[in-house]
Amino acid sequence: MLCIGALPFVNNASAYAQESVEPRAESQEVRAKSEFTYGAQARVQAAYLWRGLYAGGANIQGSVNVGYYGVYADMWWNLGVTDMTFREFQPEVDFSIGFRRWGLDIYALYIYNFNCGFFDFGNYIDKGNRLELNVRYTISDKIPLTIAWGTRVAASDCYLNAAGEIVRAYSSYAEISYTQALRDGWSLFGAIGVTPWKGVYNPNGAALQNIEVRVRKDWTVSERCGLMLQGQLSVSPMAATNVILPNVAFGVYLK
Repeated sequence: MLCIGALPFVNNASAYAQESVEPRAESQEVRAKSEFTYGAQARVQAAYLWRGLYAGGANIQGSVNVGYYGVYADMWWNLGVTDMTFREFQPEVDFSIGFRRWGLDIYALYIYNFNCGFFDFGNYIDKGNRLELNVRYTISDKIPLTIAWGTRVAASDCYLNAAGEIVRAYSSYAEISYTQALRDGWSLFGAIGVTPWKGVYNPNGAALQNIEVRVRKDWTVSERCGLMLQGQLSVSPMAATNVILPNVAFGVYLK
């Protein structure tokens, strides 16, 4: 009842994307081989951090997903403040569709920001939706080393060149991460991310985007329901502002 009751309180805050509250230690390979899968998640947290970027202040996030033999669809939403002044809210809803099997996860991600039409694919400077293509590979459940790459391919993702012309950035992010399961529901996550060229992640070009560490504790409520508490520290060595970003989150998930 705790899991189901928390979900209606989740709504939709910046042009970035989702992070699962589901335990990474659980085998997604086993779930992908099932005929039909489903899940739901919700969390409250002090800040919205994504790929080394500060995307907003305190927020509520959640998602629902369904899958069939490795093909899946996910809807994720965020409602939070743009900063800690609590004066402005910016909702966001992301839609993903992909295929996950054999440790490989390939998916398209559409980021909808509410500041333009849903089907508006205009390449704006300071607003707009985004469309990404992503690929992620995890070696195995026993060796949970993951390599990921994401590139924005359509809609708003640009910068002005010296002539004042709008240039598509194809903003990209690559990350290598590792999740270590510990005793009594504890886990440790570490990641290093880079951006290979000028774009939304770093306006000056290729950069070491972030070094991130998360410590997490999970509690089992029932066979399909759990709770999590997570502390996170993200360091962006080459960022002009917000170089060190801390965060704490509490979540509930139905798997």
